[in-house]
Amino acid sequence: MIYSKMWCVVKPSVGIPVFIAAVAIASFSVHLALTLNTTWVKNFLNGGNKVVAAAPAAESTVKK
Repeated sequence: MIYSKMWCVVKPSVGIPVFIAAVAIASFSVHLALTLNTTWVKNFLNGGNKVVAAAPAAESTVKK
């Protein structure tokens, strides 16, 4: 382990929960920022508007 000497300064019973809490807070803040600052995420999560794509009409190949 690269940071094995760190545990001589910080107790694992304190350091590990702080690290996990920092990751959780960072993840929550990124998801919150995406939800607040974009329009497509809200539409995606709410189901958005159902848009049916219509196929273009086939042209007749019969000449008159």
